[in-house]
Amino acid sequence: MRGEFQQYMAARRQQVEAALDRYTAGLDAPSRLVEAMRYSLLAGGKRLRPILTIAASELFGLEAADVMPGACALEMIHTYSLIHDDLPCMDDDDLRRGRPTCHKVYGEAMAVLAGDALLTQAFALMAEQAAVPRVGPARAVRAAAELAHAAGAEGMVGGQVEDLAWEGRQADEPQLRRIHSLKTGALFRAAVRMGGILAGAGEEDLDRLGRYATHFGLAFQIWDDVLDVTGDAALTGKGVGRDARLDKSTYVTLHGVEGARERAYQAVRLALEELEPFGGAGWVLRALAESVVDRVA
Repeated sequence: MRGEFQQYMAARRQQVEAALDRYTAGLDAPSRLVEAMRYSLLAGGKRLRPILTIAASELFGLEAADVMPGACALEMIHTYSLIHDDLPCMDDDDLRRGRPTCHKVYGEAMAVLAGDALLTQAFALMAEQAAVPRVGPARAVRAAAELAHAAGAEGMVGGQVEDLAWEGRQADEPQLRRIHSLKTGALFRAAVRMGGILAGAGEEDLDRLGRYATHFGLAFQIWDDVLDVTGDAALTGKGVGRDARLDKSTYVTLHGVEGARERAYQAVRLALEELEPFGGAGWVLRALAESVVDRVA
């Protein structure tokens, strides 16, 4: 099963990479802007969010090509958030995906604009999603609303605001869980729910997918906290020790490395429970959750 999962991930990652390249190669925009957008967007990465969308849609009979515009829209929004998070006014990071961050190469102003352009281009792709015959406008509009809600003030952006507000103070676990749920979990929930929405899944299944993604996102963020202490920058592709440098509250500062790991394992177990009604059809989502606590990057 592990080999089959690795093959699946490699194939889907290749599809996503090709689509991201195609969607940005011919933009009628200033060349330096497009170069900065593509520098960050095509820098590699796990492509977890688009693959989650694809895997969720496959549960209900669609194929990767049917949801590729929406899947790539998610990745554009994720990449824009990384560009902005890395800025000196935010987390002030020099390394991302194994190479200098966007603002280190193109300057702060161009990095801001590249992020802005990726955010707006994402919704151009959601409009394209409406033209996919097996999806249609109604599902695409609902998926676009799901994405906007997750990416904005009530989701990822709101989470970043709270994360910045708590720098230099020790958050308790409920507050930390809220920050993670917004900053990281919101896009994971959107990714999985969008796959179901685009495929016409029922409300009960969408709720179940949302709960799965909440646990998945928590496990992912806790493991990131662990890797920030124990990881190797050569493997993670980003700086380590930045949480301590910024005096951020993390699951490691609350519970220690081993306590944080155990909470990540528990979140994965809860995610897997939500997949039980899907039986064998949910094997990819199951393997994705299990892989969260196996990763070194």
